[in-house]
Amino acid sequence: MQTVIAADGHRIAYSSAGHPPPLLADPDGTVRFLDRSTDPPLGAAPRPTPRPQATATCADGATLVLYTDGLIERRGEDIDEGLRRLAARLAEHHRHRTEDLADALIELSAGTDDTALVVLRL
Repeated sequence: MQTVIAADGHRIAYSSAGHPPPLLADPDGTVRFLDRSTDPPLGAAPRPTPRPQATATCADGATLVLYTDGLIERRGEDIDEGLRRLAARLAEHHRHRTEDLADALIELSAGTDDTALVVLRL
């Protein structure tokens, strides 16, 4: 996952190589996946091709969440269930301090895979 946040904090450019989509919570609690730039993992294409990139805008105080699949995947469960669970938890806790929000989100991990989580208040 590559993510670049503009200096003003209101624009995010991103590109994904097989990672789950970043999640953005607006200050009002609206949550959206930044999923307009997904592509297979690096090396999966038969020959190198340019990576897609997309941009999104956000308001002051928005929260950006980057994470690995270990946070959302559970054995025997469709990945969409994990994505819905993460979005619901973020919507519920988006106003918390970033440290407390990160704790609330990391609790979703089933603990069966490596998990990385980055929570940024913009």
